[in-house]
Amino acid sequence: MFESIEPEAFRAKTDNGELGDALVVDVREPYEWEYYHWEQAQLMPMNSIPGRLAELPKDRTIYVVCAHGVRSANVCYYLKQNGFNDVVNVEGGMAALAALRGFQYD
Repeated sequence: MFESIEPEAFRAKTDNGELGDALVVDVREPYEWEYYHWEQAQLMPMNSIPGRLAELPKDRTIYVVCAHGVRSANVCYYLKQNGFNDVVNVEGGMAALAALRGFQYD
């Protein structure tokens, strides 16, 4: 199985510069990214992940975020199956993260 992090804890790590060299991957679609995103994230839509595995580091933590936490959980599961050991699902996704910053996502 993979790890999960609550949105409050993820925001705190982000705001405090505690992510280190971790990669934040946003697996939403481009139109969702345009609507609202975090600058620290790299857009990599879920359906593109299988063809882009070589772009992802196996030696760094990868935080995966989507709109509500479902697609990101599926991507975390897929990454674990493909040899990525340090993957973390951001619970509640961008909707939860946006709410913490006072933005109504949906």
